Amino acid sequence: MSRIVECIPNFSEGRNKNIIDSITKTIEETEGATLLDVDPGKATNRTVVTFAGNPDSVVEAAFNAIKRASELIDMSKHTGAHPRMGACDVCPFAPVAGVTMDDCIELANRLGKRVGDELEIPVYLYEYAAKKEDRKNLADVRKGEYEGLKEKLKDPNCLPDYGPAELNTKSGATIIGAREFLIAYNVNLNTKDRKLAREIALNIREAGRAKMDKDGNIIRDKDGKTIKVPGILKATKGVGWYIDEYKMAQVSINLTNYKITPPHIAFEECKKEAENLGLRVTGSELVGLIPKEAMLMAGRYYLEKQGKSPGVPEPELIRVAVQSMGMSEVSKFDPDEKIIEYRCLAKRGPLSEKRIWEFVDELSSDSPAPGGGSVAALVGSLAAGLAGMVANLTVGKKGYKDYFDKMKEAAIKAQKLKDELVALIDKDTEAFNRLMDTFRMPKKTDEQIKAREDAIQEATKGAIFVPLEVMSRSRDVLDLAKEAAEIGNINAVSDAGCSALCAKAGIESAYLNVLINLKGLKDEKFKEDIKKKSEEIRAEKEKLVQEIMEIVRKKI
Repeated sequence: MSRIVECIPNFSEGRNKNIIDSITKTIEETEGATLLDVDPGKATNRTVVTFAGNPDSVVEAAFNAIKRASELIDMSKHTGAHPRMGACDVCPFAPVAGVTMDDCIELANRLGKRVGDELEIPVYLYEYAAKKEDRKNLADVRKGEYEGLKEKLKDPNCLPDYGPAELNTKSGATIIGAREFLIAYNVNLNTKDRKLAREIALNIREAGRAKMDKDGNIIRDKDGKTIKVPGILKATKGVGWYIDEYKMAQVSINLTNYKITPPHIAFEECKKEAENLGLRVTGSELVGLIPKEAMLMAGRYYLEKQGKSPGVPEPELIRVAVQSMGMSEVSKFDPDEKIIEYRCLAKRGPLSEKRIWEFVDELSSDSPAPGGGSVAALVGSLAAGLAGMVANLTVGKKGYKDYFDKMKEAAIKAQKLKDELVALIDKDTEAFNRLMDTFRMPKKTDEQIKAREDAIQEATKGAIFVPLEVMSRSRDVLDLAKEAAEIGNINAVSDAGCSALCAKAGIESAYLNVLINLKGLKDEKFKEDIKKKSEEIRAEKEKLVQEIMEIVRKKI
């Protein structure tokens, strides 16, 4: 799986375009990082920058941007409406795909140490990366702001996590952390009344509203603090407002952890609250970007509400989500622009994007790639597609109700395996091309000869890992094919058998690619481990295919 991290540094400059452009240019010039958004504010004198990419590249881009900001921004002369402590005021990392919160905490520490050591800027860690309980809340860490930093650094309880415990007059201090991906999401109402929108926001947001007595007075505790009635949704912030441009009121929502409350749940809850007030929700609007998984969750939710199988291809899930939540009502929702993974990664590789006849034409040419490895991945993906098809043809069909849940789950797994195997079509050819590149390396000196040989060995291992992955994924498909044959729609049982045979072909074809590349390796332990793993997969394959074909023949 591709690993993607989002980084959202806030810089204390929102008026000088040249400075802002110089900072963001360092991000654009960092390989593996994609600049997604630049949002300057004149009144706040602050710019929020959003970029994403693989973890190492994102850390490098963040450091480069912080360094440039330290060179160009003088905090001793800075004024603005927004609280701030430094030239780069805050810099959080958020997991998007293939990474965990622990990974982001590690990135925050890595960046914090480097900023502290190399730039001599005091660094505080916050939220999930905080080393102290009282540093989890950003507002608490930033208390006193830049102007109070000199005295703050004298307090033993306020020493930075990294960097010198003394004021950097020009750059101030930087707060680095790890948090969940924040989704900014607005729900549209068929009213212009901001108060009604606010009423809905108070009911759904986690913080809720102030508790009132029968006379409408706020109830407070013994310390004078307002007692709150919690709202319906966790990890949700919300306000109600009127947007003159749209001529409508909206419930403006920040979802601070979409794994707890995803957009579709917030949308549905707003619908219920709106109906209670005699209103209708007419659609919704995404502000900024969204992780792909949040859209897939929504698509599956609405398909299941219709009694349909949620195990359909990714583009269809996204289409269902967009249509069901009216996400194109006020502005077109373009998945390629709005889904963060699509902004950072190509949805398909050059081979998998080809039409069938184009792929076969290229395959049949005198070029050695694509070759058997890519074909093995293609055949495996066809096996997964067939297993998913049988599962989808079972859900909703009379006489199979007891198996709907299992077949829904199988269909979702089949789609995931299909997509992974399709990606391996290109990865196999890429691995082969990398190996060929190492053979072209210079070999005139002893150093060059050694560097070339080391590169060949590493690239050969890479060319082995891809077909081994094809074998593993195709073997997983066999479990789905067996389940489809056993409890799936009997009218499609032959397709379950075909799935098994395609998976078998994918495994055996990939195995040949593993073997031919093993010949070039010197690492005997590595070779032995790969051979053992490959033979285990082949043995499991033989047993499963035999069982599946017996089931199929009995049912035909």
